[in-house]
This record gives sequence, structure tokens and C-alpha cells, in this order.
Amino acid sequence: MTAPELPFFVYGTLRPGEVNHDLFLHGRTLREEPARLAGAVLYDGPGHPYAVEEPGRHELPGATVVGELVTALPAAYARLLADLDRLEEYRPGDPRNLYERVERTVLRADGSPPVRAWVYVAAPAVAARLRGRGKLIEGGDWLARR
Repeated sequence: MTAPELPFFVYGTLRPGEVNHDLFLHGRTLREEPARLAGAVLYDGPGHPYAVEEPGRHELPGATVVGELVTALPAAYARLLADLDRLEEYRPGDPRNLYERVERTVLRADGSPPVRAWVYVAAPAVAARLRGRGKLIEGGDWLARR
């Protein structure tokens, strides 16, 4: 089964100004726009963040991750998806994954209609470890953590 060609929600090292943005996204995107993912919190990896889903917390303060909605150039999509899967060490169905690629609704900062996007979230075992002893990034914004 082929994955749908959805935009990507990025919230860490793939954001503009961060190390992986130029390495992976430069020249391969049609559009990058501010967005947020509700119902998740952000933890320091360290060195890279993990979005940890918190179902049922959509309305609670702090249960939002700040990032960008990235729409790939159509000709670059398949290769970009493969490259991002490799970067995040995501392999479908592999219980050793650190991240899972999931389809989620993302809210655009300009208030235009929400959109479905691919998001790399912490795999269940990683999420459980982070909830127990991880360093929460207050406000859910990787760029504001310093």
C-alpha cells in the first residue's frame, strides 16, 4: 500500500534555521507555513525533540507542539518521504523504531482550515520513557527552548 502524499509537520531539527532544514528540505518544498499540533507535548531527546501524543489533552494548556507545515514539491515527494523516514530511523512495523510516522490533523497559524499531515511522533516505548523521566520543553516550541 502506497502512503498518501500528505504534507509534513516538522517541529525540531527540520525547522528553518535548524541543522536538518537545509540538508533535507532546501529546494524540495513548495510551501512552508507556521502550524501547530494539538494533543501532544514536546520532550528534549537530547539534541533533538520528540513529540509525545497526549490523547484527550487537546484543550489543556501546553498540549500543543509548534512547528511548520511543509508541502513538498510534487517531483520531490517520494524521495523526500524516503529521506525523512531514514533520518527519523522509521521503518514501518519495526518495534525498535524511535519514531512512528502517523497521519494527524495540523492547525495552520493563519486560521485557515486544518490539514492532514505526516508527523513523526515518539514510538510507544520512547513515549513511555519520556513521560516517566524526560525533559519537557515548556510551550512545545523547539526553537524557544534555549
